[in-house]
Amino acid sequence: MTKRLTIAARILPDGAPIKVVGRDAWALQNLVRAGPRGCTPIDHPGPRWSHYVFKLRRFGFTIQTLDESHGGPFPGSHARYLLRSEVEILDAPADPAEAGA
Repeated sequence: MTKRLTIAARILPDGAPIKVVGRDAWALQNLVRAGPRGCTPIDHPGPRWSHYVFKLRRFGFTIQTLDESHGGPFPGSHARYLLRSEVEILDAPADPAEAGA
């Protein structure tokens, strides 16, 4: 059995601690690490980015969605998600191998 990723974070300046678990924690971790460039499902593959973002917003995180066009053999558009909240990570695994989301 795989241990689920758990992150404790808070929204600055004075937010209460929030416990985020599983793929939602994985998405938050990727958004924090990506900084101002944000994340897309293309460069951070995950099956349900839009749902992870929906759930993180319910926790109170401000996440902006930008629509970007792309070409290639299957042209279309994709979302870029940008974390606009200032977030402090209170507790998270130091080693990505421990993440197990």
